Amino acid sequence: MALFELLAPRRPLRYGRGRRWVTNLAIVVIDSAILRIVFPMAAVGAALWAQARGYGLFPALGVPPLVGGVIAFVVLDFAVWLEHLVSHKVPLLWRIHRMHHADPDIDLTTALRFHPLEILISMVWKAGVVVALGAPALAVLVFEAVLNGGAMFNHSNVRLPRWLDAVLRPVIVTPDMHRVHHSVIVRETDSNYGFNFSFWDRLFRTYVAEPSRGHEGMTIGLSAFQSAEPTGIVWSLALPFRANVADGDEREEAPAKSLNRS
Repeated sequence: MALFELLAPRRPLRYGRGRRWVTNLAIVVIDSAILRIVFPMAAVGAALWAQARGYGLFPALGVPPLVGGVIAFVVLDFAVWLEHLVSHKVPLLWRIHRMHHADPDIDLTTALRFHPLEILISMVWKAGVVVALGAPALAVLVFEAVLNGGAMFNHSNVRLPRWLDAVLRPVIVTPDMHRVHHSVIVRETDSNYGFNFSFWDRLFRTYVAEPSRGHEGMTIGLSAFQSAEPTGIVWSLALPFRANVADGDEREEAPAKSLNRS
């Protein structure tokens, strides 16, 4: 994806790679280290633990592993979509999640830029869903791999051919679709929550087809943090604990008529 971005970039990066990449990659290293300590085997470990004890809905109903695996993949994708939506609606969770949105550029490393607290909350949520379902461990492993790969794809700064975007978008979240979510305009930020499947946003009417200012004209990030500060690691990790900016003042409003919803 990094090579793809270099060969076919969608937008010029205002702050380049340099310190942004060092910060975003350092954050994912910190996240991984903390997650390994708190959840040594993460969601897959939760699946193995539940499977060994016969816990969950699928074992109770005698659902075949293949069928259970497919259902688990879809349910987990919805669970991640729902968690993402809630992280925008609950003020405390938004304070944590906004570190992801504070990135003043968007490329594949933005997909790795999540606060350690958010990573831990997300893993507790996913592990709970996995245990409740009794999801097959292989399905959980596949889901985690697809989730991470999909996130790097749809956060990437790549220019897909329009025909390819049109073919993929009814099912898969494309870079142009997810980029809308990183707009400074609040009604665009509060849309397109999906990471893998795009139909959740259509189903729950949170889909915005295009940014009101166009992909080249839109501003990425949070309006209160339009500087190089968010490209620093200490600043980024400390953001959830900053009280100098009131919740709700970080993003711009836009007239509803300017939005392209469907």
